[in-house]
Amino acid sequence: MQIGPFSFLDGDMSVGEGARLCGGVVFDGGLRIGAHCHIEPGVTLTRGAKTSSGAAPVVIEDRVYIGAGSVLSEGVRIGMGARIAAGTVVTRDVPPYALVSGNPAVIEGYVQSEAQGPIPELGASPQRTVGAHRCSVAGVAIYNLRRHEDLRGALCAGEFPRDIPFQPKRYFLVFDVPSSETRGEHAHRVCEQYLTCVNGSIAVVVDDGRQREEITLDHPTQGLYIPPGVWGIQYKFSSDAVLLVFASHEYDPADYIRNYSEFLAERGVSR
Repeated sequence: MQIGPFSFLDGDMSVGEGARLCGGVVFDGGLRIGAHCHIEPGVTLTRGAKTSSGAAPVVIEDRVYIGAGSVLSEGVRIGMGARIAAGTVVTRDVPPYALVSGNPAVIEGYVQSEAQGPIPELGASPQRTVGAHRCSVAGVAIYNLRRHEDLRGALCAGEFPRDIPFQPKRYFLVFDVPSSETRGEHAHRVCEQYLTCVNGSIAVVVDDGRQREEITLDHPTQGLYIPPGVWGIQYKFSSDAVLLVFASHEYDPADYIRNYSEFLAERGVSR
């Protein structure tokens, strides 16, 4: 651990191997810092997070970068590999590998890997040819369904399982989501999903623990197939976005993996 000059650290605190806290860091309260984190000068924790008062500590998971002058509110958790831009005010939990900035913090994107920076925005498909197009993430596929159009309007149809690779048992719609909000943030153990944005646009991040890719869904002829064992995130909702999701299984809370570290462990990925 390296702690720079003019830092003030008080309260219940633990710091992981290889973490670096630059000068002028002020933390007054409960704090957990993971391994190989980098915290730039002038980062502060808002008062009131002392564990003696019963408030939860701030938790910074492994390999997090926090830019100079950022402020962390009491009790927030910053997921592994996240990147916090300079001057950001973090008032809520930050998902793993998220890129956040602003006051209050909003998610601007996701990190492709520790070395590579932001995920490239690939769009739904380089060409709108009908059929399935594989992604770099294991098992994930982008579907372009056939569009039929005449003077009466346009129609798009798909059949299960001929056009979409499973027989659904459930569907749900997601809409009226504020643009700053993030949905999903989980994986399934057995359930398959097919996502299509029937109105507006959204961005979907898919992650198998080794590869991560961002896909834009912005047309009702486009769909995204997500198999079990893939972490999914939806964000950048347009104000008019309506997301339709078909699921291969009925709702089962036990099928969800909601913790990213647990997801990596089940996938056999070490970080």
